[in-house]
Amino acid sequence: MEASEIHILSVGTALPGDPLDNADLARHFGMDPVWEQWVDAFVGTRARHLSVDLGTGKLRSTLADLATRAAARAMEGAGVGAGDIDLVVLGTATPDQLMPATVNVVADRLGIDGVPTYQLQSGCAGAFQALDVGRQMLRTGGHRTALVIGGELCSRHYDPGVDLARLDSAELVNFVLFGDGAGAAVLTAEQVTGAPVIHRVLNRLTGLNREPGQIVEWTGALDRADADRSHIKEDYKAIEESVPVMSREIAEEILGDLGWTAADVDYLLPPQLSGRMTRRIVDGLDMPLADEITRVDTIANTGNAMPFFQLEDTLPQLAQGDRVLGISVESSKWIKAGFALEVQ
Repeated sequence: MEASEIHILSVGTALPGDPLDNADLARHFGMDPVWEQWVDAFVGTRARHLSVDLGTGKLRSTLADLATRAAARAMEGAGVGAGDIDLVVLGTATPDQLMPATVNVVADRLGIDGVPTYQLQSGCAGAFQALDVGRQMLRTGGHRTALVIGGELCSRHYDPGVDLARLDSAELVNFVLFGDGAGAAVLTAEQVTGAPVIHRVLNRLTGLNREPGQIVEWTGALDRADADRSHIKEDYKAIEESVPVMSREIAEEILGDLGWTAADVDYLLPPQLSGRMTRRIVDGLDMPLADEITRVDTIANTGNAMPFFQLEDTLPQLAQGDRVLGISVESSKWIKAGFALEVQ
C-alpha cells in the first residue's frame, strides 16, 4: 500500500573538534590583520570545524566517523534501532574512498544490514537528493523507516602548509568558506502527530551550456604529491550573481506548486554559502515574516551537512500548522534544490 505522507521523526548532527575562528586561521597561515578583517567583512563566516589538524596535516576524523555519530544521534532521537531501519541514503561530494562506499561503512558501524543502501555524489544539492530518494522509496509502501544522511569532509582539500598570499581568489576563498560536518534524519511512513510532513522536494539540473561555478578534484591536497595542481576552484563572482536569482526561482516554484504565499512560510532555511551571501539571498527572497535559520556564520559552509544543522535547530520550534521552506543551490553544474515541510 502506497504511503501518502512521509514524516521527519528526528535529526542529528556531528562536527569535528573545536571551532577555528578567523584569527586562528590567520595565525596558522601567517596572514596579517587586514586579511582577517577582509574575511569578517566580505565573507562573513566567523568560524568553522575542521577534521584536518592544521599543525600536523593529518585527518583526525573521516566522513564515516562524522556520519556515524550524526546518524546515531538521529536514531536515538527517533527511538529506533538498527533493526528498524529499512534503507539508508547518503548524499556527499567528499566520500572517504571510491570503494567501499562511505554509506556502507556507516551502515556497518551502526549495525544495519540486509537493507538497500544508496550513495549519491553531489554538492550542496546532495542532501536534498538523498531526502527525495528516501521519501520516494517510503512512499512506495515497501519500506517504513529511512535513514537519510548528508555530510562533507571539506578539509581534505586544505593544504596546511600552503602560502595563502600566493593563491588567486578562486582558491583562496575556499580556505575560509568551508567546514566539515555531517547530519542525518530519520524518515517514517507512519502517521506521527507533531512530526513535519515532507510536502515537496525539488531537484533539478539547470546547467545546460553553463560553465561550472565550482570544480573539485576527486582527491584533495592531502592525497596528492602534485602540490602545484589546484584541487578546488570557485568562481565566486558567478556564484554571487546566480545564487540569489536561482534561490528566488526555487522559492517561487515550490510555493506556487503548493499554493502557498511568502507570508505562509514560518521558517526559512536558505542556502548557506557564507554569512555575507546568506544575507543577500535572504533579503532577495523577501519573506519578512519567516524566521531565518542560519548556521553558516559559526560552522561555515558544510555542504550536504548544512540542511540537517538547519533542521536540527528548526524542529524543536515547530508547532501545529507551521510551514518550513528549505532552499539550496549547487553551483558545480547549477542545480536547484529545495523542500517544503508542514506540521499538520
